[in-house]
Amino acid sequence: MDIDSVVSAVQNNFKVYFVEKTEDGEGIRLYVLNPDINLLGVLSEKLGESGWEITLKEKLGEQYIEIRRKEKEKSRVWLNILLLILTFVTTTYVGMSFYPPNQNRLAGGIVFSTAILFVLGSHEMGHYFAARRWGVKTSLPYFIPAPTILGTFGAVITQKSNCPNRKALFDLGVSGPMVGVIASIIVTYIGLKMPAPNVVAHTHYIEIGEPPLYKIIEIIAHFSGKFMSPVAFAGWAGMLLTCLNMIPVGQLDGGHVLRAMIGRASDQVSKLMPIAVLGVGYLSDMYYGGGTIWIVWSLILLFFSFVPHPSPIDDETRIDKKRYALGIVAFGIALLCFTPAPFRLR
Repeated sequence: MDIDSVVSAVQNNFKVYFVEKTEDGEGIRLYVLNPDINLLGVLSEKLGESGWEITLKEKLGEQYIEIRRKEKEKSRVWLNILLLILTFVTTTYVGMSFYPPNQNRLAGGIVFSTAILFVLGSHEMGHYFAARRWGVKTSLPYFIPAPTILGTFGAVITQKSNCPNRKALFDLGVSGPMVGVIASIIVTYIGLKMPAPNVVAHTHYIEIGEPPLYKIIEIIAHFSGKFMSPVAFAGWAGMLLTCLNMIPVGQLDGGHVLRAMIGRASDQVSKLMPIAVLGVGYLSDMYYGGGTIWIVWSLILLFFSFVPHPSPIDDETRIDKKRYALGIVAFGIALLCFTPAPFRLR
């Protein structure tokens, strides 16, 4: 299909009032009135099979459909695999450190690594499949190896195209935390049923703050020990990461969800949240002695809050009541994953 046929297909389905070439001469812009997002999705999928890419954009308050030849994306799956392997190594090393020399440290490290990668991977794949459902281009997860108490900084996926509407934005934002917290619950329950390492020979250990959700699982699992297994620690870490990600700031998961729920007003909330988190960290440090992580996170959130959240293509159509309810539930679950003093060295 040539460019003229593609332009005709768009003109036959939308009210086009002006046509121009893009600055680089490689694409065509068709300015349209009241574009039907669903129709655009169907047309985009159909033309995509012929090697064309059409996207809805906005310029000076006017909406236009841009047509371009699809660029062949260079496959970088090797990088995803390499980072996954490196993260497996670093998390295994950290997992081994939880066990004394007289125990099978390598096996224990591998089990811990599998647990934490399952939690992180579930979170990111939740985002990935939600993006695929809405036709939003994203990468596969990039795991980040790092010398932290988990052996990783987590995982990310990169979004390569705009969200078509607020429903898609909501689904992309909420899917990761919800799938991730389910994985955390499963891993925590399994971990609480496993024996903890022999720590008698250790002179120091980490005392963690138990969020309400973790305590509920302890009751269900009939756990009454003082020390947990590294697998349970991986589940606990997943809950903490869910809480951190669901803070409604910028392009964090919570920022996506709130932006979809209340629109541009979320930018004001985003600017206030770093101050609120800093206050939480200060009070936690004063009363519990373990609020440093919240103080550090507030500084990171300050950086995110300076960047306005990008608008979806259709920013007028609101999400439905079921999504509003799910959004409230998601923020409620994030609160159940909150603890004022996540960890202290003893």
